[in-house]
Amino acid sequence: MRILIAAALTALFVATTTVTAQTAWPTKPVRIVVPFAPGGTTDILARAVAPELSRAFGQQFVVDNRAGAGGNVGADMVAKSAPDGYTLLMGTVGTHGINKSLYNKLPFDPQKDFAPITLVASVPNVMEMNADTARRLGIHTVPDFIQYARAHPGQLNMASSGNGTSIHLAGELFKSMTGTFMTHIPYTGSGPALLGLVSGQVDVMFDNLPSSMPQIKGGKLKAFAVTSAQRSAAMPDLPTIEEAGQLKGFEASSWFGLLAPAGTPPEIVGRIQAEVAKSLNTPAIKEKMLAQGAIPGGNTPVEFSRLIDAEIKKWAVVVKVSGAKVD
Repeated sequence: MRILIAAALTALFVATTTVTAQTAWPTKPVRIVVPFAPGGTTDILARAVAPELSRAFGQQFVVDNRAGAGGNVGADMVAKSAPDGYTLLMGTVGTHGINKSLYNKLPFDPQKDFAPITLVASVPNVMEMNADTARRLGIHTVPDFIQYARAHPGQLNMASSGNGTSIHLAGELFKSMTGTFMTHIPYTGSGPALLGLVSGQVDVMFDNLPSSMPQIKGGKLKAFAVTSAQRSAAMPDLPTIEEAGQLKGFEASSWFGLLAPAGTPPEIVGRIQAEVAKSLNTPAIKEKMLAQGAIPGGNTPVEFSRLIDAEIKKWAVVVKVSGAKVD
């Protein structure tokens, strides 16, 4: 009897200690790994969410940019981190939708090695050119672009935020559906790629709308169309590529969401999801995101997991159709 009581008390102590440890989280700063260089939409969204989580939990949530290999470097680092809630990933449609089909071998499994927390935002991409280049070449619309690119194969350079990103794949899908060829120039993130586009080092890009909007409104970039199935509320006069180029079925949007290493306690995952959803629903954050062309998320871990599964299947088809591949 004494043995049974002692065992029960030990089990209760262990359970109580575990719950207390989880409830106490966080007791130190939390790192949000952004797998791309600063300045792009992934970075912008992470830096919008981090202060909200810092206020909610009373600990600093620090953004850590770890660019490389289309987001795979940063994603792999998080996948191999301790599942204690202190290392999170701002994942993307690239790291958790596209790359599984694009790369022959990934150092991580986007479904098995992560605990999805919540979708932060979804955004359309925008087809755009350096404004001076567009004027010089007489390209004012999507049909103008297609006509010029067909007549001058390989003479236009297409920037992207890295191999396998939605920015890259949107361009590859466009090339395959229009019979055009542009030389792909991958950067380490949307920020550096935009600098190259604005400075005239490259000619065209299919960037995430939020990171490009300031340059579009400032006249540095000429926007032709969005890559989503519907027009963006942030730029309602801008047609979709399907509308503008008569490319039926063209759609290549992006999304961004928080994930933790697999095995992270569900209580911690749930607490982060609840606070992110709460912050995304505040008028200030919601209006700011919508104005930048992003649609706020906040779904549950189960819903986010289902989205990832569906996106992996969807982009496998896009990768096959486009013929894109990265070794």
